[in-house]
Amino acid sequence: MGQLIHTFTVEDTEEIIPKVKQDFGDEAMIVTHKQIKAKTLTQKPLYEVVVAIDEKDYEEHLKKTGKTPVKKVENTAKPKAKQEDDVVLDFSSAAKDVRAKAYANVDSKNKLDNFKKRLSEVSSEINKVTNFNELNTNSAEYDKKIQSFEKQINKLSEKVGLIVDMMWESKSELRNNVIIPPEFATIYKQAKESGMKEEHLEAIMKATVENMPASMKTNPEAVYRYFHSLLRNMLPCRAETEIKKQKIMMLVGPTGVGKTTTLAKLAFRYAYGDKRYKTGIITLDTYRIGAVEQLFQYAKMMKLPIIDSIEPKDLDEAIKTLNYCEVILVDTIGNSQYDQSKLAKTKEFLSHSNADIDVNLVISANTKLEDLMEIYNNFSSFLDIDTIIITKFDETKVFGNIFSLIYEINKPISFFSIGQEVPDDIEPASSDFLVKCVLEGFKRKE
Repeated sequence: MGQLIHTFTVEDTEEIIPKVKQDFGDEAMIVTHKQIKAKTLTQKPLYEVVVAIDEKDYEEHLKKTGKTPVKKVENTAKPKAKQEDDVVLDFSSAAKDVRAKAYANVDSKNKLDNFKKRLSEVSSEINKVTNFNELNTNSAEYDKKIQSFEKQINKLSEKVGLIVDMMWESKSELRNNVIIPPEFATIYKQAKESGMKEEHLEAIMKATVENMPASMKTNPEAVYRYFHSLLRNMLPCRAETEIKKQKIMMLVGPTGVGKTTTLAKLAFRYAYGDKRYKTGIITLDTYRIGAVEQLFQYAKMMKLPIIDSIEPKDLDEAIKTLNYCEVILVDTIGNSQYDQSKLAKTKEFLSHSNADIDVNLVISANTKLEDLMEIYNNFSSFLDIDTIIITKFDETKVFGNIFSLIYEINKPISFFSIGQEVPDDIEPASSDFLVKCVLEGFKRKE
């Protein structure tokens, strides 16, 4: 028994899954679907669907349902002219035969490795299709044919890679009825492996598939650019602007996320950056002696004034003492998100102050999404969070958790702490940089 490839057309993508189940059964796999005829004022659009199924499974489906075998539907509609970004592949004859052979091995143990090895067979088949051996190797036409042949190989290789990516989760119905075209398979896989919340990924993928211009859908690179742009526009970032009135930043967050180190980096950035500001430090964290000593040491090295406030009523007095400073950074008690007494203590400091204080929640990139949501919900139940600062970029390889957190809470990000070095490893938040981390992992800038 081998693998059968069937092609049929529908006028609405909503018809695809019901028709596949009805005509071919639950074991059939949707290989791809694409629009081959655009909608007009008088005619509906037309979509071509390619389905793969084992002969044995197909015969069992026919016996159960009493249906007659479905004949392969030939595409008689003329597709609209290809745009510049379209990937042009001839899957007729040789190339289509290679794809069918590949799907015949879907259930074998080494299916992915075997499929990639078939590239050598593909090149041989294309050789025959293009009459490669009949060319005059000394002609200018030969050089053009060589270039054309190389382009065909590259494009076909790219298509093969996309189909390989599809095999990791082959059943379209497992994706909440969101049909993922082959060109979208790689970007879907990358986003899923990033730790992004499943419902976010499905919603974003559905929006991408439905709204992307048809001329871009067959080009994986165009798909990547579109998806990247969509994610980037969903992440609010607070742009760093020139400070014209006194800026007071309070850093809050759980123990161990690097608040004190991040504050030291910010202090140096404001005091000795491209635009220099008179900068002062206030610490409310008198519980951890080691942390206080570390912060005082940083302040001494940077020649910055530092004041410790023990009681809530002392905060305004400390701010008045540093009234000449354009930037004041406030370090707070590091505590668990479940320690309500310490959260209440931090709130009491803010309640006793008349100053305009920007509250920045510091979180670590290597924290699970469920824990990040608990941290935010518990801190925000006591404090009005203005922005998010994300630390420890260098200690994780997945960032979908951060994307989903920001997507859920819709609070702007202000800074990224990307390493351990003080004062260098901090930079203003960038949605473009975070999306690249989500899709490609963290890469330190050169």
